[in-house]
Amino acid sequence: MKIEYRIEFLDYWHLSSGLSAGAKLDNMVVKDENKLPYMPGKTIKGLVREMAEYFEDSDFVNICFGLSDNEEKNIEGECYFSNAIIKKDIADNIIRYNLQDNLYEILTFTSIDEKTKIAEDYSLREIEVVVPITLYGIIDNVSKEYKDKLKSSLEMIKRVGLNRNRGLGRCHIVVEELL
Repeated sequence: MKIEYRIEFLDYWHLSSGLSAGAKLDNMVVKDENKLPYMPGKTIKGLVREMAEYFEDSDFVNICFGLSDNEEKNIEGECYFSNAIIKKDIADNIIRYNLQDNLYEILTFTSIDEKTKIAEDYSLREIEVVVPITLYGIIDNVSKEYKDKLKSSLEMIKRVGLNRNRGLGRCHIVVEELL
């Protein structure tokens, strides 16, 4: 069985590539070979697992997501999480007209000293963010027994990425089809 879903971002979001752009940017977002943003499957898997661990039984969590025990033995989870990507026809048009740069903005942050109310030295940070868009993904190899629990865990996610506790990455996840 397969679950198809979409992630509707309601605000800017940032999933770090781990790279910087030298003096210009402290953090860049993860991009594919066409410079389009996406959400790696392992990120989605981790977010869904986190929700499942709060509300579901451990058998479901271990079977769907896998298990790592203390004896350095890993048991792989049954479910496969694809990368969440921009819909193909939209991505093709973005690439055709070379519009990738329009998907990104730069946000600037600094730390303010509580006593002096002045910006602290060396605290200026700039990060690249993605404008609100919709991504589409698939969770494959879902057993019928666990499809509702997985759907519920997926739909509980409300924020993703860097600074999600400070307003970035607000999203709404909608399950489109259970196949």
